[in-house]
Amino acid sequence: MANQTENKKTESIEKNVKDIQHYINGQFVDASSNEVFDNYNPFTNEKINAVASGDNEEINQAVSAARKAFQGKWGNLKLKDRLAYIYKIADLIDEYIDEIAPLESYDTGLPISQTKKMVARAAHNFRFYAEMVSSRLVGDAYQVDDEFLNYTIHKPVGIAGLITPWNAPFMLETWKIAPALATGNTVVLKPAEWSPLTANRLAEIIDKAGLPDGVFNVVHGYGEKVGASLVAHPDVELISFTGETTTGSEIMKNGADSLKQFSMELGGKSPIIVFDDADVDRALDACTWGIFSFNGERCTANSRLYIHENIADSFIERLKERVQNIVVGDPMKEDTQVGPLIHTDHYNNVKSYIDKAKEEGCDVYSGNVPEEMNRGNLIAPTILLNANNKMSIVQEEIFGPVIAAMTFKDEEEVIELANDIRYGLAGYVWTKDMQRGHRVAQKVDSGMLWINAQNVRDLRTPFGGSKHSGIGREGGHYAFEFYTEVQIIHVALGDHHIPQLGK
Repeated sequence: MANQTENKKTESIEKNVKDIQHYINGQFVDASSNEVFDNYNPFTNEKINAVASGDNEEINQAVSAARKAFQGKWGNLKLKDRLAYIYKIADLIDEYIDEIAPLESYDTGLPISQTKKMVARAAHNFRFYAEMVSSRLVGDAYQVDDEFLNYTIHKPVGIAGLITPWNAPFMLETWKIAPALATGNTVVLKPAEWSPLTANRLAEIIDKAGLPDGVFNVVHGYGEKVGASLVAHPDVELISFTGETTTGSEIMKNGADSLKQFSMELGGKSPIIVFDDADVDRALDACTWGIFSFNGERCTANSRLYIHENIADSFIERLKERVQNIVVGDPMKEDTQVGPLIHTDHYNNVKSYIDKAKEEGCDVYSGNVPEEMNRGNLIAPTILLNANNKMSIVQEEIFGPVIAAMTFKDEEEVIELANDIRYGLAGYVWTKDMQRGHRVAQKVDSGMLWINAQNVRDLRTPFGGSKHSGIGREGGHYAFEFYTEVQIIHVALGDHHIPQLGK
């Protein structure tokens, strides 16, 4: 019965998915060149639909519309009216959650049990930032005796160019769109070309919410055309990018001439450190979830496992059992825990790292992919045993359901191993000795670190990385530092002394 329901759900999506257009100045439009690219289902590698492929022409149109809206109706709205739109977007996401989650799974290969939670969090992102702007977007006052009152205000910067990734696209798009709009900016979104379906659905939702024309725009296409044009455009003040480190570096170079502000959430190769006094059952749960959920395609994945040598053998054996028990398969089925990777190019890249692990001397242990599912981009959860820090499979981001397992002897050694890498996004420490937990946490080079916890996000806290994992912070009021400009107003309260040159 369950399979019949899931098959009907897939058939319904296939029937209703149409070709995708850009969304510019409140209208859904084809590319001016009439160019399109094909979008594929990662579970079957069959074509889903065609997507409008933009270039500099569409970016110019979108930026022009965004500027007009910023200087016009949107920029002149009272705060309560602007935030009413933000709440309405959240309500509409909730209204369509049962439609958006399957669409996300169908397009990306993420298991539907996980996309349902992601979509719910997307609605929460809008409500959260409406509340944050109304309560926390406040200035400071500095009184100087009875002579001056100096105070600060936050002003929207202008046009935010948002370049978003293909892993958990709907949720991650809203992480950027919600604070950008709530603070009064206008937006040009460039979604990842491998996951266009829910970006288009979000455009339809925002259109239904009735935002003024030009406030929110979506231009689909390839990074080298659309992304590069958006980054280089002299009238775009902000670029927020989530993606691979090398691409982030290139984006900053291309936007330097127009002195843009950048927020960069880049790659990661995060360690999970398990001491011998840890709650092993919980650490095992967290380790398994942290690398194999989202199909391993998550920036904060704990892809480097460091286990104290006293418990390494038993921990690895139990991790192997988990790997064998994880259900790999159709992302539209409720019991699937790991689905296909997003695209054949990415699938081949992850496979190449597994092959490289063997060449570098690792023992590769993995689960099984059902034979009848070999059309898709399925890679079973994989453990790379006998790894060490010098190997490329430990130093480079694989971005798939693959974990490298290593051992350590003491606190000093594991801190050195954890930091011996160019990335510094996240980290995880498991120990019952809380003094040690704090010591290690503070010495690990990472923007974020969890002690005795999986990756649980508190939207009030900063999100971002150190080293080659990013620049800047998003989340909570920290996003205001990027999406608003602080202006200081100096008010004379009396006739203070002014030098009278030349009088």
